[in-house]
Amino acid sequence: MTTDGTALDVITMGRIGVDIYPLQTGLPLAEVESFGKFLGGSPTNVAVAAARLGRAAAVISRTGRDPFGDYCHRALREFGVDDRWVTAVPEYPTPVTFCEIFPPDDFPLYFYRLPKAPDLVIHADELDLAAIRAARIFWMSGTGLCEEPSRSATLAALAARSEGGRAVNQVATVFDLDWRPMFWKGGAWGDGASADARGVYREALAHATVAVGNLEECEVATGVREPRACADALLEAGVELAVVKQGPAGVLAVHRDGTVAEAPPHPVEVVNGLGAGDAFGGALCHGLLAGWEPHRMTRFANAAGALVAGRLACSSAMPYPHEVEELLGGAPAARDTDREGILP
Repeated sequence: MTTDGTALDVITMGRIGVDIYPLQTGLPLAEVESFGKFLGGSPTNVAVAAARLGRAAAVISRTGRDPFGDYCHRALREFGVDDRWVTAVPEYPTPVTFCEIFPPDDFPLYFYRLPKAPDLVIHADELDLAAIRAARIFWMSGTGLCEEPSRSATLAALAARSEGGRAVNQVATVFDLDWRPMFWKGGAWGDGASADARGVYREALAHATVAVGNLEECEVATGVREPRACADALLEAGVELAVVKQGPAGVLAVHRDGTVAEAPPHPVEVVNGLGAGDAFGGALCHGLLAGWEPHRMTRFANAAGALVAGRLACSSAMPYPHEVEELLGGAPAARDTDREGILP
């Protein structure tokens, strides 16, 4: 609930931390001498993106009891994101993430989340399940399923959303497939991590109404990789809307009612591609809340992602509505089709 007692537009759950990004691009970290500090963590960035678009957003996560944890709280408040459910874990440090920036398409990430990230120490009995159920959109990510107690807490939050049928106020329960193999036991594709994830992903998908992922993430969740097959498999797993991100090929969104939206990528001179997916996620939430059709929603989300890809940071780079609309001024329209032909 917001301070006036109304339901929040968006609650996200999962990673939070500090992004330490080089201010000199095109250099390996060993040669970089200056860095910038930014709020990070994909679900956190999605909440920031939604707040930038005028939505009341909150994050469920945990930090260390340390200066970086203090920074996360301060940054959330400055971005207008509710931080009441971000609590401290004294025994673990707030995670930091470094990246290297080699535009246009090489951005290696280095996660420092040992011995354990506080955001994986979310317990089910600490959750405000009433607020989660009441939120118009609840957004969770695959990383939250990789380890206990976060796995059980995330599944409990999902179950609360669907318990007794969807609450009147609910718009969507979104599963960001968010495949990070290094966080799972086994550590990489092909050695057991994906097989472990697939079973848990299937359990989570049964409670979700929207699934979002790139082709690799969709393959982890479904076992198939062809875009339309991925979307169909996600629908069969229980969601109402499957959003498959295809990189240079754009975005495919398939609704259970048969609507298919294909949105081309928006051209941009890439500076740092790491925050584009989170901007896409926040904009997707905005479109869902506005009741937009899939073609308009994915086109808007693509433009939001493109804006952030053209900027250095992630959280602080999230666009405002007028920036997205300005970029869309000359963008090609996406198209909606059903299984028989073009929809009006």
